[in-house]
Amino acid sequence: MLEELAREPQVWALFLDIDGTLIDLAETPEAVVVPEGLISTLSRISNLLGGAVGLVTGRAVSFADQLFSPLALPIAGLHGAERRNSAGDLERLPQDDDFEALKRSLARVTADWDGVIIEDKGSAVAAHYRQAQQWAGALDAVMQSAAEEAGADYTLQRGKMVIEIRPARASKGEALKAFLDAEPFLGRKPIAIGDDLTDEAMFKVANELGGLSIRIGELRDTAAVCAIPSPDALRKILADLARQA
Repeated sequence: MLEELAREPQVWALFLDIDGTLIDLAETPEAVVVPEGLISTLSRISNLLGGAVGLVTGRAVSFADQLFSPLALPIAGLHGAERRNSAGDLERLPQDDDFEALKRSLARVTADWDGVIIEDKGSAVAAHYRQAQQWAGALDAVMQSAAEEAGADYTLQRGKMVIEIRPARASKGEALKAFLDAEPFLGRKPIAIGDDLTDEAMFKVANELGGLSIRIGELRDTAAVCAIPSPDALRKILADLARQA
């Protein structure tokens, strides 16, 4: 389904989620591993598409850059609350002192909840419970209350064993649109690939713009029109494309 990239590289732009899409999920956010060869593969595909490859992730841009160094692709981090364009210019939503206090409060409330990890993402905060599913209900209630306390500028986002509070103005769909408004993405059709609820917004935008939406995993309860079974399967497809570049 990605053969179009090699046949008509000038037509397409590729947008990729990271966790659960390009790389396998891990027990903790810091334990993820970038498989050997993936950075080279992404670099070659970016060259094939004239630079029209972007990462669209819930991770902070700084964390993603550490993962993929020395490659520095255009990237939307924190679901679009941060965005670096192809020229390297980075835009961020302003810091919020009240939100900083709320993040510290969440860390205190959950400090004794074994296995729960509160990840401070700057403009967002995520509560991971992959290792502590017994806390799922209580954690959902705490995060719901915290989101209400944060106010209308923030929204609650549920994902795979994670609950996040992020800026309401930010979404992966809006980030995709922003990329497509400028070179080297301008005028191209988007291919959006992701695996989680947060990726549904960019799936919908890709569909609306005549592009292609691809979900990693089962094609169920999703706006995506195609599926690839696993991150490993996607990496193999991308490696095959890179060899044609």
